[in-house]
Amino acid sequence: MPASDDGALPQHWQDLLPAGPSRRGFLALAGGGTLAALLAACAPSATDDASAGATASASGPAKHGGTLRVGTPPPPTSVDPVTAYDGSAIALYQLVAEYLIWLDKDFELVPRLATKWTSDSSARKWTFTLREGVTFSDGTKLDAATVKASFDRLLDPKNKSAALSAFDTVLKAGGVSTQDDSTVVFSLERPFSDFPYLVSAGNYNAVILKKDYAGNFTKQAVGTGPFTLKSYDVSTGATFVRNPTYWDDPKPYLDGVDVKFYADDQADLVALQSGDIDAQFLSRPALVEPLGNGGGIAVDKVKGTGVTVLTLRVDKAPFDRKEVRQAVAYALDRPAVRQAAGSGLGDLGNDHLFAPLFPAAPTDIAQRAKDKAKVDELLKAAGLDSLRFTLTFDPPNKDYAVTVQSQLKEVGITVDLDQRSSKEFYGGDQAKDTPWLFTTANLVGWAGRAVPSQFIIPMVKSNGVWNGSKYANKTLDAAAEAYDAATSDAERRKQAEIIAKTLHEDVPIVIAYWSGAARAYNSGKFRGIQAHPSQYVDFTTVSRV
Repeated sequence: MPASDDGALPQHWQDLLPAGPSRRGFLALAGGGTLAALLAACAPSATDDASAGATASASGPAKHGGTLRVGTPPPPTSVDPVTAYDGSAIALYQLVAEYLIWLDKDFELVPRLATKWTSDSSARKWTFTLREGVTFSDGTKLDAATVKASFDRLLDPKNKSAALSAFDTVLKAGGVSTQDDSTVVFSLERPFSDFPYLVSAGNYNAVILKKDYAGNFTKQAVGTGPFTLKSYDVSTGATFVRNPTYWDDPKPYLDGVDVKFYADDQADLVALQSGDIDAQFLSRPALVEPLGNGGGIAVDKVKGTGVTVLTLRVDKAPFDRKEVRQAVAYALDRPAVRQAAGSGLGDLGNDHLFAPLFPAAPTDIAQRAKDKAKVDELLKAAGLDSLRFTLTFDPPNKDYAVTVQSQLKEVGITVDLDQRSSKEFYGGDQAKDTPWLFTTANLVGWAGRAVPSQFIIPMVKSNGVWNGSKYANKTLDAAAEAYDAATSDAERRKQAEIIAKTLHEDVPIVIAYWSGAARAYNSGKFRGIQAHPSQYVDFTTVSRV
């Protein structure tokens, strides 16, 4: 089970960013919570480029052979692609099973088991063409019926799939059909121009499994991926060997991957530095970033879309005045917040929900920066001589909270810190009094999403299921719906700009920075190992140096 500071399970942990060492592996890019969440996506069509997005980090031809030794914390629950939600389990099954589409480190959609996808004019009917000649590691042919069975499994509530919330309001059971052996058709509940992300690695449970898959992955791990599972021990680790029938010959270049389980981040790092392992699945930036690519250890870094949000209740004093919310936003030194709470990785935030990594992110909104004179001006306009408020948070966001308190003190704003246990912070009645949704100001960590709609719809749309600010704006609501239904990049950018400018002006949420991700490895022995915004694993092009 995912651990909070007191060992309790927050009701919405699946959709919250793991900010502390005990929670960092519990990723939720596509969601999987107990409340309905919405996932959006991007790219209405694609061309066949199966090798895109996975290049080696050093020049020269790839070398065949060698076994990569990888360290990671042990999965806290069973390694079942249907129900798994933690980073270690996801990385393990990604070595064996594949998606219709891969999501690379730049959030580009890369064809894998599907070679192309198209939609009708309404963006409600999507047709996917499968790659020819692909077989599972046991020789079973990949066909449209198998793909349909995989998604039927995820959409069936009785299977308790961690992907159910990702498909909510978009695709329901019975919405997947086959046109022929190599063509799968998805009939959606509403127009959704970004649907390909829901069947990509952006929805991490959406790997394609055999029709007869019965939840016994560690005992019968059959997939179409580059490796096969040779052995698994819940206490010590797992051994993978090269799949000799992998469709993308001559990949993979490695003979195998040996995974070793370590109790914590520090032990994992010591193993890397001592040479007991060659790479990590889930590098913690605060630990590996100081290594500075020295001593034979390289640290690959990427941008991300995970974010800690400072939420302000717009329906209660003092934040019922826009000027007060803007004053808080202008009080922050964002690069310093990023350094203190985010290890210096990631992009600066600008108080809207379009991370720079999102293709539709606006580029013409001036970056908000610390401005004491502006803070004084705004508070005066709001009729306040001083400002004092309470900031509620749970232990993983303590560094962030202390940083906010310190920075706001510098401009004359007093912040009282209210730390709750994770159980209390996410507990209570989710419709009436849970602290993370009903306190005057709070900090909530959100896991990286594939597209901005995953944030916008639940967090700031009127009556959104996780709208802790209680913000409502008809202009934003209309633009959010238009964004999902847009069938061109130009229209998406147009609606994105409306949403971003509205949030930037009204400031129901303050975003200081978007998190980055890192992956550490032994660069003297291997190349082609890359970081991923969601810590996903693609070792198809990893090679000995």
